[in-house]
Amino acid sequence: MNALSYMAGFFKGGGPFMFVILGAAVLILAIVLERFWIIGRAGMLNSGKFLKDLIGYVSKGDLNQAAALSRKIKSPAGRVAFAIVSTNAQDEDTLNNAADGAAMVILPGLSKRLPHLSMLANVATLLGLLGTIFGLTTAFSAVGAADPSQRSAFLAAGISQALNTTAFGLMVAVPAMIAHAFLVGKVEAIVGQVDEVSVRLVRVMTGKTENF
Repeated sequence: MNALSYMAGFFKGGGPFMFVILGAAVLILAIVLERFWIIGRAGMLNSGKFLKDLIGYVSKGDLNQAAALSRKIKSPAGRVAFAIVSTNAQDEDTLNNAADGAAMVILPGLSKRLPHLSMLANVATLLGLLGTIFGLTTAFSAVGAADPSQRSAFLAAGISQALNTTAFGLMVAVPAMIAHAFLVGKVEAIVGQVDEVSVRLVRVMTGKTENF
């Protein structure tokens, strides 16, 4: 209960800017949870096993089984593989165009709203600084009108309250930046899976050797 009271006092002492930062925190949390769900599902693929099975079917000329396997895989790599296999072509340019077209449709959706995380993290930090400046200005104005014997106490209390907004802004911004970096890394890993699947599959379908 003491911790809850402390947090309530900390939030109340920061002034009106605390509510704006809290709003940014709610937006950040919503984006992070939604992106974790979308990107996490897209990254659930054992690419090594999938590639081995897929290329095994293609090497045997069984494109129907290869297409059926690709259709079962709901990840971006599976959808790009299905686009390649379903062309029924052996021309490298045609296959590459099919892969690029599918990737251009699928991959941008993974990065949707990720730039908003870094933007909101910066906004939270700047709002914290703005709240601190506003609080210090108010505190110095109050100190100037206070009794000389109480000025030191008023100044210390005012500075302590003003710094709450900076602390709260950083408490929101730092996790947001960490989450942004993590999610960007997951997206890059998925893009790497798509590139590997498309390059190796195109090589096999155009009759080039493929070694595991």
